[in-house]
Amino acid sequence: MSRKDILFLALSITLVMFVAGVSGYKYWTLFQAHTETKAELLSVKNEYSATVQQLHSTIAELGERLATTTIERNTLEEALRGEQVRINAVQMQLDMVTGTIGTLAKLNSTDKELLQKYSRVYFLNEHFEPKSLSLIPVDYVFQPEKDKMILGSVLSFLFDMLRDANADGINLRVLSAYRSFGEQSSLKSAYKITYGAGMSNKFSADQGYSEHQLGTTVDFTTEELGDNYDNFEQDKAYLWLTEHACQYGFVLSYPKDNAYYVFEPWHWRFVGLNLAHRLETAGQYFYDMEQRDIDQYLVSLFDN
Repeated sequence: MSRKDILFLALSITLVMFVAGVSGYKYWTLFQAHTETKAELLSVKNEYSATVQQLHSTIAELGERLATTTIERNTLEEALRGEQVRINAVQMQLDMVTGTIGTLAKLNSTDKELLQKYSRVYFLNEHFEPKSLSLIPVDYVFQPEKDKMILGSVLSFLFDMLRDANADGINLRVLSAYRSFGEQSSLKSAYKITYGAGMSNKFSADQGYSEHQLGTTVDFTTEELGDNYDNFEQDKAYLWLTEHACQYGFVLSYPKDNAYYVFEPWHWRFVGLNLAHRLETAGQYFYDMEQRDIDQYLVSLFDN
């Protein structure tokens, strides 16, 4: 082998060894990087696993707390509902007691005579006087120079009716209102002298039997009719009263064919809105009802 060949061979071997060395180094470097990356990935996985485990633990703990809170809330809500039921029961009892007290107070302050039936059969004590009487405004009184009185608690109902009637073109006026036991006695005596006892009994009550003594009854007329009772039935005022009086608590006491007196279309008695509505709806008159049924309306006599 020539020297030249030996040199070439030596160079070739050196080159191969260099290339192998470089390749080995690169492999080692890559291996190291792979090993480190693998270790880092494992660390991340371990951290992730620990985090997931911690989250699961936290979720479980929150679930337990939520369950406990839900139970506590439900218990509190149930206790609250029970307490509310108790409070409602107490409130109902209180309302019943308050209502009963209010009813008794109204009954005690309302004369039971105001819804009694007085006409020949039923006698009103000669000493009875309404608790308080008020003057009827003179604008609505026939012969205003003569005072006309009515029970104070009835005045507003009467005033509203007179005002509304006049607004509808009906010149409704009060001809007669409250009369005391003595005044009724004097009036009846005068009628007896003028018409005789038999005739006067048909249209005038004896003292103690007149609704006028209650202070809740009025006789109506108009500016045109004056004290001419005979034509009141044909007047538009009577028609207006038959259609509207019950809206103000007034009812006709002595209709046609009643068992007590002649037909008195001018004579109207205050019985309260509730009873007046009941009578109107049922097509009844005051004296058609049993007294025990009438008495149920005493407590609401002056209710609006």
